[in-house]
Amino acid sequence: MRQIDERYLKHPEYGVPRMTDWLKSEGYKINKKRIYRLMRKMGIYAITPGPHTSRPAPENKIYPYLLRNVPIERVNQVWSTDITYIPMRKGYLYLSAVMDWYSRYVLAWNVSNTMEAGFCTSTLNRALEYGVPEIFNTDQGSQFTSDEFTGTLKEKDILISMDGRGRALDNVYIERLWWTLKYENVYPKVYETGEDLYEGLETYFRYYNHERDHSSLGKKTPSEIYIAGNGLI
Repeated sequence: MRQIDERYLKHPEYGVPRMTDWLKSEGYKINKKRIYRLMRKMGIYAITPGPHTSRPAPENKIYPYLLRNVPIERVNQVWSTDITYIPMRKGYLYLSAVMDWYSRYVLAWNVSNTMEAGFCTSTLNRALEYGVPEIFNTDQGSQFTSDEFTGTLKEKDILISMDGRGRALDNVYIERLWWTLKYENVYPKVYETGEDLYEGLETYFRYYNHERDHSSLGKKTPSEIYIAGNGLI
């Protein structure tokens, strides 16, 4: 599963057939049925033609994508969330995070052994302790289209935006976060337990928010931009 995760980060267009072919070329004796089961368990799908993270729920309402050609000009204008698979030495967990687009500040994060809606709503509620965004963007996964999740946003009068099907770049900032986190922290560390992972992520996100400067932010940190944007300095 670690090999699938690493390859997917580099090639999110890989579906079951291409992932199977690549693993076979690397010497793994594996078939498409097993790769299909593993990718479903990990919550990853080729960015075309379907969604690239969590499974959709046809009975849930899908909201339009509101951010095409919209300039991102201030903090709390747009927040977004996503889920990613975290490989451990034995087993795996899932990580969700909420990010402010303008500053790249990670407002909240959470880990779980499932991808249920409650896990994602809990992360959302932690983020809302910072304030309320104008627009909240997600993919079309069942966790984010659930009444529990969208209802929380509606209660705050937050506009709901959802990625177009097969459009990973609609949520590009948090996709970049996953790549950075995994290559700078998760893969080198190879966490043993959930407790180790939680402590490691706590340290990493503190570093990411308050110490790691971004060229796209003029060599400032996410916290510098987010705090200044809220008029706190």
